[in-house]
Amino acid sequence: MTDTSLRAAAGLGTFERWLSVWVGLAIGAGLLLGNLFPAAFSFLAALEVASVNLPVAVLIWAMVYPMMVGVDFGALARVGETPKGLIVTLVVNWLIKPFTMAALGVLFFNHVFAGLIPPDDAQAYLAGVILLGAAPCTAMVFVWSNLTRGDATYTLVQVSVNDVIMVFAFAPIVAFLLGVTDITVPWDTLLLSVGLYVMLPLLAGYVTRRNLVGRGGEAAVDAFKARIQPFSILGLLVTVVLLFGFQGEVILDRPLVIAMIAVPLLIQSYGIFLVAYGVARAWRIPFNIAAPCALIGTSNFFELAVAVAISLFGLGSGAALATVVGVLVEVPVMLSLVAFANRTKHWFPPAGGTA
Repeated sequence: MTDTSLRAAAGLGTFERWLSVWVGLAIGAGLLLGNLFPAAFSFLAALEVASVNLPVAVLIWAMVYPMMVGVDFGALARVGETPKGLIVTLVVNWLIKPFTMAALGVLFFNHVFAGLIPPDDAQAYLAGVILLGAAPCTAMVFVWSNLTRGDATYTLVQVSVNDVIMVFAFAPIVAFLLGVTDITVPWDTLLLSVGLYVMLPLLAGYVTRRNLVGRGGEAAVDAFKARIQPFSILGLLVTVVLLFGFQGEVILDRPLVIAMIAVPLLIQSYGIFLVAYGVARAWRIPFNIAAPCALIGTSNFFELAVAVAISLFGLGSGAALATVVGVLVEVPVMLSLVAFANRTKHWFPPAGGTA
């Protein structure tokens, strides 16, 4: 094993161990800058194609690319030999997550918070969280997997299978849970997101890896990933600044509403993670597969959820607001789960163990 591999195996680097602090500062900076310079953030927010914000897309691309360099195409054919992680991912994402999110939404918006939220607003927020629950993550999960030293090749397969299923299952599940039959899936958003966040960085990673292996083997790949990792973390921090800056005025103007929407989302996120992580532990899935399979189920494809909410209910709707709150909740929650996973990796067999 190379020196770089040993360092990676030993755990997170110094900067990454303090990542929650940097993210907290980035959240504060985003809120401050969003309120001080609303016109600048409005301009950046308007730079989008098919509801995909281009500045954020570039930053996510930068975060995803380092993990794609680690994808071993020669190992793709062997993924079927260890199907447990894929089974956990698919069961959680498609048979559990949409329905638990809908149940939590009904519980909180129609009952617990009934005296605090007008009935029409409650139904709008419910629609928004259902859209989030039915849209498993495509892009950011590569970042979370990378932070847990997940198996890059296996993570790619998990995300790719999810994307294929989403093409067929997203609209019927949302239609069933919302009671709306005329849902139009924004195919431009779906296809553009998959292209930007999966296909292009995968192609770039493949070309980079091939050149590196040709020059210095796996040691060259490890050294390159170590050099570019700080840029991936920087991309995450700038993304946080932008996301919170885009919604800075809304958060400060309507903090109680934001907090109420966040409650079922938080319970859903931690609950789904614990279910998937617990099953992976009981099934003795290796950590570098178990952590990503739990994180995929927890994270959401917020671009798709936001786009559908806007197309169905309008830009200023409660449903659109709920999907945006999902974006704001996700980053801190996922970082806390990454930290938890890294502290409990000893619960699982090592890579190459029982799977």
